[in-house]
Amino acid sequence: MNESGKKVVTIMIHIYCRSKHGNKDTLCYECEELKNYAQSRLEHCPYGDNKPTCNTCPIHCYRRDMKVRIKEVMRFSGPRMLFVHPIETLKHFRKEYKRKRLF
Repeated sequence: MNESGKKVVTIMIHIYCRSKHGNKDTLCYECEELKNYAQSRLEHCPYGDNKPTCNTCPIHCYRRDMKVRIKEVMRFSGPRMLFVHPIETLKHFRKEYKRKRLF
């Protein structure tokens, strides 16, 4: 299913947990719970591999509490991804750019 989306969200959660909670190799309970929830949502996404980024997606599939948490993670980790995982960041932006050009 949306493996690239799962990879990006996992990277973002790891960046957030490392910086905010001090965990280097593993995630804390809250971040692990968020990662599992986000991956579950991606697995059931009707867009599949053509899923847009969350801020441009017409379907809001997260529960309210999880939506608040993932937004916080994305706001914090998004700008830092370019320095930590530049290739994945560029792939993510390229995919979104191509998707926008098709519609």
